[in-house]
Amino acid sequence: MPTPEPPPQEPPPRDALPSDATLLVLDTNTVMALWLFEDPALARLRAVIETGPVPLATRADALEELRRVLAYRQFAVEPSRQRTLFETYAARCRTITTDPRIEPPLPQCRDADDQKFLEIARDAGATHLVSRDKALLRLGRHRLIRPLYAILTPEALAAEALDERRSSAR
Repeated sequence: MPTPEPPPQEPPPRDALPSDATLLVLDTNTVMALWLFEDPALARLRAVIETGPVPLATRADALEELRRVLAYRQFAVEPSRQRTLFETYAARCRTITTDPRIEPPLPQCRDADDQKFLEIARDAGATHLVSRDKALLRLGRHRLIRPLYAILTPEALAAEALDERRSSAR
């Protein structure tokens, strides 16, 4: 009696992120690029986050920074749109708290406002901190960060996701 063939496997989702264990932290500029400015270069990443089970982590002070930035006059964002963008993003995120005694230690970011994103990524157990900030990206090579999580641009994260999708399809 011939052995039955296993059922065909579903191909991975077209825009899957690297693994089911992915947990992202987005800095404020990345959130703005994704949902306020709707940067066309980030359309694929935006769609993956909006339609897939891609968990995001944040903290109250990062959400407050987003609320402040959305209200900057130079962006001329209507209050109702500010509220919608903020509430939609906050609802996508798991909000964590930070215990200052948590180890391991982190390097100090040159911009004190960005330190919170390093802490959120560490304390949430994130796999990626997503940013275009050059100082944060440089810290991705730091000996204290490398074993914890990757710091990537949104474009690099999307490319990594596509590379993973291609290799898992083989």
